[in-house]
Amino acid sequence: MSDTADIIARHDGPVATVLFNRPKVRNAISLSMWAEIARLTNGLAKDDSIRAIVYRGAGTEAFASGADISEFREQRRDTESARRYNAQTSAAYAAIRGCPKPTVAMIHGFCMGGGMGIAMACDLRFAAEGAKFGIPAARLSIIYGADAVRQLIDLAGPAYAKDILYSARTVSDREALAMGLIQRLLPAAELEPYTYDYLRQVADNAPLSVQGAKMTVEAHLAGMTEEHRQRLRELQLEALESEDYREGTRAFLEKRPPRFQSR
Repeated sequence: MSDTADIIARHDGPVATVLFNRPKVRNAISLSMWAEIARLTNGLAKDDSIRAIVYRGAGTEAFASGADISEFREQRRDTESARRYNAQTSAAYAAIRGCPKPTVAMIHGFCMGGGMGIAMACDLRFAAEGAKFGIPAARLSIIYGADAVRQLIDLAGPAYAKDILYSARTVSDREALAMGLIQRLLPAAELEPYTYDYLRQVADNAPLSVQGAKMTVEAHLAGMTEEHRQRLRELQLEALESEDYREGTRAFLEKRPPRFQSR
């Protein structure tokens, strides 16, 4: 893909990167980008060579400043067009949430509105000092989507969720860490190497184990059902019968690092 594209997908071994590439407008997300986020994420989810995904913005001024408001007069001009637009954003969030592989939002600078929605859809959020967070929907007479609000509640709790949505205020890096919106806060120069080192470590682990851990946590958040339990039992048996399980046991006994092949 050309580096002039609004979204760039790159692979570095088992770790893929999805880059929002509009630094001149703080990586504001256009309607076409929402569709591309879903398409790229679904493709990476099916690629057996990829074991983890980073979402990030170009430059260090912004992860993403939100949806591209300049498009709203045309793309959200009435009920029907707003429904189409919301369907695209929902599909992008759902693709990230539903991705079976670990996902991390690597955040420099502004992470606002739709950018917050993308970051919250990821499993983890690592941020550079000075990052800023917010959901200014109340300043636009927009009601933020139910699934994204649920994620905000899961991360920060109902009181902070109400605070952020009612006030439309900007949340500082330290407050975001304290309320649980982000899991790591690092000096700006350390964020990128830390993020990729972390995910390379994750990628070295057994893929079925990582997938099972993600599925179990998500099932509990959704409300564990018998269907969830059955699928998790099946995955446990799949892991037990895998070559990776045998490799893990051999490596432990031979006192060497395991070499998992995702089979």
